[in-house]
Amino acid sequence: MTAVAALVALVVAVTGCAERGSTAPANVLNVGQISNSVAFFPLFVAEKNGYFQEEGVTLGERPRLGTGAKVAAALKSGSIDLGAGVMTDALNLSGVDKSTRLAANLVDKYYVDIVVSEKPGWPAGSEPLDDRIRALRGKKIGITGPGSGTEALVTYLFARVGLRTDTDAELVNLGGVTSAALGALKAGRVDALAFFQPIAQQAEAAGIGRNYISPARGDVPQLSDVAHGVVFTTQAALEEKGKEVAAFQRAVGRAQRLIHEQPAQVEPLLAEYLKGTDPEALAALSAIVKEEIPEVIGFARASYDTAVAFHRETGLIDHFPSYEEIVPEDLRIAGS
Repeated sequence: MTAVAALVALVVAVTGCAERGSTAPANVLNVGQISNSVAFFPLFVAEKNGYFQEEGVTLGERPRLGTGAKVAAALKSGSIDLGAGVMTDALNLSGVDKSTRLAANLVDKYYVDIVVSEKPGWPAGSEPLDDRIRALRGKKIGITGPGSGTEALVTYLFARVGLRTDTDAELVNLGGVTSAALGALKAGRVDALAFFQPIAQQAEAAGIGRNYISPARGDVPQLSDVAHGVVFTTQAALEEKGKEVAAFQRAVGRAQRLIHEQPAQVEPLLAEYLKGTDPEALAALSAIVKEEIPEVIGFARASYDTAVAFHRETGLIDHFPSYEEIVPEDLRIAGS
């Protein structure tokens, strides 16, 4: 078991060793998520537009838990029925619970960006990717926490140029609150951030940093088509709350279609979702949301296989369920 998998197992054990049934009544789902990052925007759209109620399910507790390990622990304890996180979280949980299942695909691009301070000395964005990665050597890099998708990206990039995050940089755990992360960058407590969107757009709008390496932008071609933002659960939850989960999935699917078919609604909804975000950052983000959020909630085999290859290369995860094991049959995209 890797150190990250051991961490997830420890958090699960501390918060509730045995898996318990849902604490929510019939027709209610408790849904937890890491934060208000762009990946979970479809959930907000579905809530705002009343899609969950129209499809026959009520959302109960909606905690923002800060890290994927805490989402996994809440899922195992039964305090939430569905967890919204990243593929890293789902794979980590699968390492300690083989009944882990994917429930919806929210973002199929790697939506973590590397943001650097405005201090001089950083290579320009036009410089080769490997040169930009090497310039991070010896720097303090803020991440949300250990075992996260943010740590995974830094580990992957460092390995690409023969560096190690445990010896060639200092990873600083900042939690999932973007304002705190931006404050750390502005104050110089970290030199760079590996953080979920919209951190890069917010940093650039505030003039405190720039988007240095962005897989979603195409800077890392290997991550241009990869299942990343996901909703995950367990087989027990699917069996106990199957009707409610199906209603949840229909509602999220409707939200994703709206994002693609009614783009004029995206920026106003984003403004409400990300209250207080600079209009310039919102405009930049709304231009790319449609490219990152898939039109359907299902998973293509190729997208899942890319996610597995990425995580295998980081060395942070040592258990990889097959596509058929973790993707329910009704979410397998035909021809994948």
